[in-house]
Amino acid sequence: MPTIVTWLGHATWLVKAGADLILIDPFLDDNPAAPYKADKVSPNFILISHGHGDHVADAAQIAKRTGALVLANYEICNWLGAQGVKNTLAHNLGGGSQHSFGRVQFTLAHHSSSLPDGANGGNPSGFLLSLADGNYYFACDTGLFYDMKLIGERGLKLAVLPIGDLFTMGPDDALAAVKLLKPQHVVPSHFNTWPPIEQDAQVWSRRVAAETSTKPHVLKPGDTLILP
Repeated sequence: MPTIVTWLGHATWLVKAGADLILIDPFLDDNPAAPYKADKVSPNFILISHGHGDHVADAAQIAKRTGALVLANYEICNWLGAQGVKNTLAHNLGGGSQHSFGRVQFTLAHHSSSLPDGANGGNPSGFLLSLADGNYYFACDTGLFYDMKLIGERGLKLAVLPIGDLFTMGPDDALAAVKLLKPQHVVPSHFNTWPPIEQDAQVWSRRVAAETSTKPHVLKPGDTLILP
């Protein structure tokens, strides 16, 4: 079965890989771009890239309701455990684990990571998902870094990259990231949620198409992508 990727607005993604449903950076109830609220999603895996509220806000309530396994760094897993989340698996940068959907590896990300209550959020990360139909890279919140070239050497079916600027890569650096990663397909993320990160994703998409061999896709919140 093909992998189905759905954008839930901002930096929240839902990945259906076979029988598994993987929710990345759950931020729905207070997300003005989200197509629906947190009580409408029932993943069996939750991945959290870092501790900021716009990435972890709904993690505890979803995890406790569904029993989903939460994959995050050690500090975030401890923080969630203190809120009653019992099913977590702590990782650190470069490490990974095997699951029914495939393998997840925590990749480098250049960002910060404090939790909503000011607690230490550990090291921020991205995710490399090795699924049945290919490798899917979610850069999550990050600046541009040259080691993206090494991630790309794994062979990527899809890269999901932030383009919002201000807090993450902007369009220029995200285009440079595409050139380093060389994915077959790319989708922009972390933009247009609020005015400070407004971007014209269609303009960026045309630049990707003109300057690289990667096929860009621009989604609206709630849209799904199924790649051949």
